[in-house]
Amino acid sequence: MIDKELLKKTVAEALGDTDLFVVDITVSPANDIVVELDSPTSVDIDECAAITRRIEEVFDRDVEDYSLEVGSAGITADFKVRAQYTKNLGKDVELLTRDGRKLRGVLTEVAEGDPADTQVAFTVEVPVKVKEPGAKRPVTRQEALALTSDECKYVRYDLKF
Repeated sequence: MIDKELLKKTVAEALGDTDLFVVDITVSPANDIVVELDSPTSVDIDECAAITRRIEEVFDRDVEDYSLEVGSAGITADFKVRAQYTKNLGKDVELLTRDGRKLRGVLTEVAEGDPADTQVAFTVEVPVKVKEPGAKRPVTRQEALALTSDECKYVRYDLKF
């Protein structure tokens, strides 16, 4: 079985002076390794190849066979760590709360903390229709909702065409 702690350490060392950060590292019982990366700017294929080479230097396939995939978390992937929330501040997001509400709004605030934290407090401004007393039609207002990642099934960038 692949030593996940050694794998995490190896990936962290390989990231070194880059602006990349780890979103997730998974190792299946069949030794299928998946390393998901992200960056405030972009994830370059050459950077992924360099990290792949570094992992292959540390983990010898002759000793223990494994498959390895190193890549970007993707633009439509669910946010998993605080750094992804921070990266998307001021951008449109889509989220599904645990109580079944599907919301779209602008990510306006992310609580301070370690970039690798998976429990994140954040604020989203969502449009809400409100009927004013005496008005014929409802008006749309922006309402700030303070949420945590634990209260959501997913939060992701809202890609619009």
